[in-house]
Amino acid sequence: MNRRHFLASVSATAIMPLPSFAAQDTVRLRAEAVIQQILPDGSGVTSMLGFNGSMPGPELRVRRGERVNIDVENGLEEGTAVHWHGIRLENQMDGVPMLTQELIEPSETKTYSFVPPDEGTYWYHSHYISHEQVARGMMGALIVEDETPPDIDHDITVLMADWQMQEDGSLSDEFTDMHSVAHGGYMGNFARAFLSQDQVKTGDRVRFRLINAATNRIFPVTVSGVSGLVVALDGMALSEPRPMAELTLAPAQRADLIVDVTGPVGFDMLTRQGPYQLADLAVSGTNTDRVDGPIMALSPPNLPTPTDPTQHLTLTMMGGAMGGRHDGDNIWAFNNVSDLQGDPFGSFQNGETVRITFVNDTSFPHGIHLHGHHFYEVDESGALGDLRDTTLVNAGESRDVICVFDNPGRWLLHCHMLSHAVGGMRTWVNVA
Repeated sequence: MNRRHFLASVSATAIMPLPSFAAQDTVRLRAEAVIQQILPDGSGVTSMLGFNGSMPGPELRVRRGERVNIDVENGLEEGTAVHWHGIRLENQMDGVPMLTQELIEPSETKTYSFVPPDEGTYWYHSHYISHEQVARGMMGALIVEDETPPDIDHDITVLMADWQMQEDGSLSDEFTDMHSVAHGGYMGNFARAFLSQDQVKTGDRVRFRLINAATNRIFPVTVSGVSGLVVALDGMALSEPRPMAELTLAPAQRADLIVDVTGPVGFDMLTRQGPYQLADLAVSGTNTDRVDGPIMALSPPNLPTPTDPTQHLTLTMMGGAMGGRHDGDNIWAFNNVSDLQGDPFGSFQNGETVRITFVNDTSFPHGIHLHGHHFYEVDESGALGDLRDTTLVNAGESRDVICVFDNPGRWLLHCHMLSHAVGGMRTWVNVA
């Protein structure tokens, strides 16, 4: 069976582990080797990495404004660290080795303690050799629950990823294959979505929290059997919910949908060969109690209002296939500098509003992620658009963002196509 046939011929649904702790507790996450059924039942199992014996790790549900204490125990044979993606937390809790913390060495435990300031859909993942540890499965959903929940019947997380698999279930370990790193990155020949619930009724109103946890793949996603609206992106509520059509999620991006179930529910990735089923959701029975009503906007985020920018910086993405090398063996670069060398890309005062132009001067798309902050994408009219922590910039294009840097510390800024990050597409900013 060739690779294309393998990709086109298999799909599956799985149930993600249930929430692991109440918001007032201290949770313990043990990073460890796991055996997981990734391919459909009846196929081989896969040796992976995960947390608490599962891949993905347990879904964590916490409350805005309440302190979270998470003990991460390293049961691996190598170092690790955990990043709480999208959470605007204190710098020393961000989980970036050599920038905000030391490695968690084998058999060591580190306590991460922070107060989530925003409701919404986030996730956690390894941030050490993350192009490999995340590909092997070190990730999970992190949900900051709404103080005033929307009127829904179910709240379901949909975490998507892909892997390079053999038919016996074994996982390819070519994470730093030079050709992949210089092109689109390590891409899987098998993809699936993990669901936190496996059944709904026709007529139910459901919140779907979509998370792209892949290391490099952009997911163009459609959801069938529902009608509804997009209500949040990257954890931040939209001021006006917008129509739901095809969703494009770069690695690390999220989208929240509120939908009414009208028939069998399916999650499909669009490929050149046609739709590829990531998961389906069983529909059994009919909800006869729900009274139809409009889908309302979620509570607005509480972020500082931008003022006139005091700086306008440009970050140019360079390198890749046919793009030359930068700094010896590094393949990718920002502004002709690879990796975390020398001075920060930008130095800002606490509360300073800055405009950044991301220029993609390469042949491949890049999802650019800023730690510790959200920023506004500037729309085509020049107005402030969506709030995001990760923005997708396609080949040959550019995107302006405006950010209020109000979180002191040294913050990573990198491509979340993790093969590109390990290839040199990383820098940092300093907020004093």
